[in-house]
Amino acid sequence: MLRVSDLHAHYGKSHVLHGVSLEVQRGEVVALLGRNGVGKSTTMKSILGLVAGRRGRVMFDGQDLSRLPAYEVGRLPLGYVPQGRRVFPDLTVLENLRLGVGGGEPAPEALERVFRYFPVLRARLRQRGGTLSGGEQQMLAIGRALVKQPSILLLDEPSEGLAPLVLREMRETIRTLHREGLGILLAEQQVAMALDLADRVYLMENGVIVWQGSADELRRREDVMLRHLGVVV
Repeated sequence: MLRVSDLHAHYGKSHVLHGVSLEVQRGEVVALLGRNGVGKSTTMKSILGLVAGRRGRVMFDGQDLSRLPAYEVGRLPLGYVPQGRRVFPDLTVLENLRLGVGGGEPAPEALERVFRYFPVLRARLRQRGGTLSGGEQQMLAIGRALVKQPSILLLDEPSEGLAPLVLREMRETIRTLHREGLGILLAEQQVAMALDLADRVYLMENGVIVWQGSADELRRREDVMLRHLGVVV
């Protein structure tokens, strides 16, 4: 389980997260929703130790990550898919996947699992990451996170820039990961997709969690959606 308690983060003199608390159990999808710039990506980066000016407590499977350097957090079964994919364009698909386990060889069963979700990656294994389509690069970014066989996966805006057909495939992949017992923290601008996938939801505004509840409950609270997301789905 991932539990975040009273998380604060600063970029220089800017205080961007104000006491964020949330949790993700194995086998559930938790959506972190809010308008652009409210702190969703910063929350994920802070969980992973990628924001220098942070304080609060981050617990993962009983281990306190709060004072661990990012490279040590990176060794844990805690996967991360950053916004914007961030694949290495000059490395092959296989080399990108190897980076998910620190540049070594992924376990054969982990690679097979990735290829089961994304068969196109097997066909493109020797192809450079920069030559892939946007959808294929997103598959590669998720595959790179999955080869370390995480129990919790942080997904930051996985739908960004995807064509409708690829978006449907991505949604089904996330649903499959959920069914197979992976815990997922999902930051997403596609509110309808997020509510379709999520068990629970946290709404964020100006670095603060302003509402939490089930996805079904949020669907019934049009006033809350309009106030904090600007949409009703």
